[in-house]
Amino acid sequence: MTETIRQTSLPGLTPKRGKVRDVYDLGDRLLLVATDRLSAFDCVLPDPIPLKGHVLTGLSAFWFGLFSQEIRHHLIDVVTNRAPAGLEGAADQLRGRAMVCRKAEVVPIECVARGYLAGSGWKEYQANGTVCGISLPKGLRLCDKLPAPIFTPATKAETGHDENISFDEACRIVGGDVMEELREKTLRIYARASEYAATRGIIVADTKFEFGRTADGLILIDEVLTPDSSRFWPADKYSPGRDQESFDKQYVRNYLQQLCDEGKWDKTDPAPRLPREVIEATTKRYVEAYERITGRAFSQIA
Repeated sequence: MTETIRQTSLPGLTPKRGKVRDVYDLGDRLLLVATDRLSAFDCVLPDPIPLKGHVLTGLSAFWFGLFSQEIRHHLIDVVTNRAPAGLEGAADQLRGRAMVCRKAEVVPIECVARGYLAGSGWKEYQANGTVCGISLPKGLRLCDKLPAPIFTPATKAETGHDENISFDEACRIVGGDVMEELREKTLRIYARASEYAATRGIIVADTKFEFGRTADGLILIDEVLTPDSSRFWPADKYSPGRDQESFDKQYVRNYLQQLCDEGKWDKTDPAPRLPREVIEATTKRYVEAYERITGRAFSQIA
């Protein structure tokens, strides 16, 4: 099995480290490396999740391929047997977890599509009857399907918390025309992904996308519809009015929330260590998400 990697180190290159990715500038392209780091409650956890980077890369590549006829994206290739020129010595770090991508100017807005009432949306709805300022019908339950999917932008934070904002505020940040296009693309991709996932027995409750500007217009970038960026629920076990079983990092969040409820953690750094059983169960959920969605047996080489 390939070594679990919490962070990468490539000769002659200095990465820009995000919460879970190491990004390297290769001149005319970018190299995005999905590590095995996991973030929750805006903290990067000390324990990596084995195979996580391979699942994120493999799933993203699958979705990019599925959408390739409908929307432009940044993926050029996934590093498998051959590393980029000059990085051959780092092939073991990159194999199956790195994507060579087109460069783009990142639009500083997280584009969130919600089809079900969960997470921060449920908390706001309980308080105000809204989600990101969008009024919803009265009487909805936790995890209820919304009358129609909604678009809820958020500010994009390199570290710390992405803050939900109104559509009007997002327009003030990046422009109305850009936001109209982002909303249309986000909801179209979400609808397409939800339709496909349903054939695989998966509900995509919500997800977030990122986009970048190029000379050819806006393109889809970063990761796409992974367990890190989405809520995946098994359709055969779906029952509104309660938390759902999931194939995403909600399992870890639930464990950490229990620690908070017990007064053992306050959601600030340093984050607590994860028990072995939580780590193993999380890996299992990520791998199952890959296999259910793609219909393929998982291989750590994406």
